[in-house]
Amino acid sequence: MKIMKTFNLLLLLTIVPLCGFSEKLPVPADKKATKETVRLFHSLYELKNKGIMYGHQDDLMYGSTWWYEKDRSDTKDFTGDYSAVAGFELGHLELGNERSLDSVSFAQMTAQIKAHYRRGGVITISWHPNNPFTMQIPDTLSRRQYGTAWDVSSKEVVASILPGGKNHDLFNTWLERLATFFIGLKNDDGKPIPIIFRPYHEHSGSFFWWGTNICTDVEYAALWRYTVDFLRDKKNIHNILYAYNTDRVTSLEQYMRGYPGDDIIDMLSIDMYDRGAQFGGELDNALGFVTREATTRNKLTALSETGGRRGMSDWWSTVLLPVVSKYPVGYVLTWRHAYRPQGPRMGNPNQPFPDDFMIFYKSPRSLFLKEVQEANVYKRK
Repeated sequence: MKIMKTFNLLLLLTIVPLCGFSEKLPVPADKKATKETVRLFHSLYELKNKGIMYGHQDDLMYGSTWWYEKDRSDTKDFTGDYSAVAGFELGHLELGNERSLDSVSFAQMTAQIKAHYRRGGVITISWHPNNPFTMQIPDTLSRRQYGTAWDVSSKEVVASILPGGKNHDLFNTWLERLATFFIGLKNDDGKPIPIIFRPYHEHSGSFFWWGTNICTDVEYAALWRYTVDFLRDKKNIHNILYAYNTDRVTSLEQYMRGYPGDDIIDMLSIDMYDRGAQFGGELDNALGFVTREATTRNKLTALSETGGRRGMSDWWSTVLLPVVSKYPVGYVLTWRHAYRPQGPRMGNPNQPFPDDFMIFYKSPRSLFLKEVQEANVYKRK
């Protein structure tokens, strides 16, 4: 089955140039993007019409029953192949910590980003920064979320870190640490490794301090623009593709609230988890208008976070695959398998995915690392 999948992909890559893809492809928003970053953008732009890459958050860092074993991956353990897209999280990097909010070593994370790049895989990075406003105020209430990314107790946060705000200098320090991490992502030849960066995600929700009811749309766009200007123009980092992102939405108007502009955004992405029987229709509707808008704007696309309904054994084949197969979705990423030394709360501790995942894996519409390696996403002409 995998041989047939690879053959189909190679056939498509051979035929496509004869069918109109010889025309000039769109380019990243960063006019100074490195050659490999441009090549990655072009590869992803074409691949989204051929299949959906599978991604998994922290897949290379741990599983529910193991912690950082070099070259190990739940996806590889189960299928024999790595995920095409590897997701990583930078929360607490801004604090100068050695480990992320999920206790992942940033040094080991860097090593695995480089390893997945060498394999030919794609890297996406998210960031859950602490609340820079409330963490400056003594915690007298001892609330669990106080000072974290999930602390939405104040609507002054974004205004406080933009130019002129009282926490602007602190935010610049955080961005300096972010820039240092990105600058350190270099290949064996010392060249920058292209990444997809998805900060300030799920803006349409109100569960992060940058959420739609916690800051204004103007403030949110300004936060985005200041961040990209800092990394791209001040720090001269040109190996990043920037992904705009919302939580579940029901209309294009709702999706585009706070959109910072085509001149800094490369990808239109959406997060949507299965919360019940209505999920398939909700996802179908949202992917329809998001992918159409992305095509109009010459942007990449992704279902950048999703997950199945508890207790549903055939979710991958009967819910997710039929919907995402209808649209030019660049990749689908499922969230992390949280480390639990005593084993997962449900299911077989020795089986990281349900049996139904193999149907998704074997589908000609899903792309894992071996098929992406064939596409040679960083070296295509």
